[in-house]
Amino acid sequence: MTLTWAQLRDLKCGELEGAADGWGKASNRADAGRDRIETQLLSGLRDTQRGEAANAAVGRLRQMSRNLGYLYTECGLLRTTLNSLAHELRTQQRALREALEDAENLKFTVHGDGSVTYPAAGEGLIDGRPLPGGTAGTGAVAPGLHAPSGLVAPNPNVAKAQDIADRVAKAVRTAAEIDWRYARILRRLKAEEGLKVPDSTWKDAAGDAAAVREAARGYLKDAIPYDASPAERKSWWSALTDEQREEYIAVYPDRIGNLDGIPALVRDAANRDNIQLLMGKLEGRDDAKSQTQLAALREIDRQLRAGSHPPMYLLGIGEERNGRAIVSFGNPDTAKNVAAYVPGLGTSLDQEFAKGDLKRARDTAIGANEMNPGSSTASIVWLGYDAPQASVSDLAGSLDVAGESTASAGAPAYNQFMAGISATHQGGDQHVTAIGHSYGSLTVGLAAQEEGGIPGADEIVLVGSPGTGARSADELGVGREHVFVGAAENDPVTKLPNSQEASGIGTGVVGGASTGFVLGAGAGPMGAAIGGAVGGVAGGFAGYSAQDAQTDKSEAWFGTDPAHREFGANRFAVSDGPRTFERGHDVAEAHSNYFDPSKDQMSADNIARIVSGRSSEIQQERPR
Repeated sequence: MTLTWAQLRDLKCGELEGAADGWGKASNRADAGRDRIETQLLSGLRDTQRGEAANAAVGRLRQMSRNLGYLYTECGLLRTTLNSLAHELRTQQRALREALEDAENLKFTVHGDGSVTYPAAGEGLIDGRPLPGGTAGTGAVAPGLHAPSGLVAPNPNVAKAQDIADRVAKAVRTAAEIDWRYARILRRLKAEEGLKVPDSTWKDAAGDAAAVREAARGYLKDAIPYDASPAERKSWWSALTDEQREEYIAVYPDRIGNLDGIPALVRDAANRDNIQLLMGKLEGRDDAKSQTQLAALREIDRQLRAGSHPPMYLLGIGEERNGRAIVSFGNPDTAKNVAAYVPGLGTSLDQEFAKGDLKRARDTAIGANEMNPGSSTASIVWLGYDAPQASVSDLAGSLDVAGESTASAGAPAYNQFMAGISATHQGGDQHVTAIGHSYGSLTVGLAAQEEGGIPGADEIVLVGSPGTGARSADELGVGREHVFVGAAENDPVTKLPNSQEASGIGTGVVGGASTGFVLGAGAGPMGAAIGGAVGGVAGGFAGYSAQDAQTDKSEAWFGTDPAHREFGANRFAVSDGPRTFERGHDVAEAHSNYFDPSKDQMSADNIARIVSGRSSEIQQERPR
């Protein structure tokens, strides 16, 4: 059926919006049901019941929660689709009505096919009589628009009528295209039959969301203040109606969930939906990166569903580059103490991050709450940048990739996040600690050296640090008395050679290996190989020693060694940790123990004291 201008004029967009409201109510009911299952029924069962029956009930409730989550998402998409359809059609209605009003004011007649009849007007150059009227249509030049000779002027109504006819035709044609486009989307928004929502259905839901996002670009997306400050984003969100917020979360959970300046509860709600869409999206891929990230997302999702104390909030999640994830244990908007920890070398969105780095943040939250029970704490792990992807056990390879570039890119992103934490905090002064581990300490150090420093930061904690890019703790913006450093005796990262020493090692290895190879060649191929190896080791040591004698002992790979007295920070006590290559321990294990109370209680307790606002109670250690 071909759309006419009369049908477009008489279209009741309010009925579309009424239908959207109905789907919105269904979405909200599903969300309320899911929330009741997660916060009341499941927690009650886990706390009070044991055995096979209880486990079976938990499994069924989780499936129901998953189903309701899917229902919430799809109904929300339907609501936004209908509202966006009404929004776009109303725009074309407005354009049509303006054209019809112009025709009425000019005493023109608009016919059912969109042609426009205009009256006689003007006067002939010869006889002075009014020029005859006519009808302007679409797709052809209106009669009388071009004079047949230089002796006859065109009727001045011709151009006006043609303009009105063109505007009517354009409004109808655009409305028909809108109707066709949205009809395709609405046909997609239907679930499979059955009582379960398998992973394949979430994959389809990810495609549904992408289609609705594209369609609703002008209706919703273009209004998101990407270029605004976190404080301005907070104000934007606060000014939206409840319905508008629900639509943004339903259609753009990835954008809202990762937008600094949006309240933590909102980001968490958006990202809990976004993680389902991400898992569905990655399900259809078989490359190694996608499978690695999928495993991490599943583990994070498992922890979210299992619940934790302190409660877990998903403040960011994404698949870009090495992956993104921001997880808080405790609500940073209401907590008195907030710590945001930046992980380092080799960190990416994988199972090791989902288990190990999340545990570090949780251990810190638990420790801080125990140290200061009267002051609530939120402990965050922030994977919002691309850490170098070499391993601590391959320090030679690590030195090749660990320049300052990724830390320099991560520093402003970290500061933007911290500004968001400050913007959304509710009431009272907040005590904020920025924590950097390994290469993450360089990211934190560079963030602290940006203009204005780290927003809201009161303390800075550096553990396992190869340097911050600063020469002194005074350069980190919080005062040297508020900069704290933990460096285990057997942590090789805190004893990396500086750039001159590294250069000496490289030169010495090459020269020594060449010399040893030549000297050993007289004993045959085996002698050459052995001579080259021995010469390389000896040359490397000699090169290091030569450069070491000429450089300042306080210099680290990135600036001054934070644990050295020349840096001027407070060094707190940590355990020595296992020696490198010690039997029964991982290589460079001492580099990873700082947050773990089961492996380094002293360090974990000192970090907890600083985070909880009791830094005066730390156990101190003499600087190097």
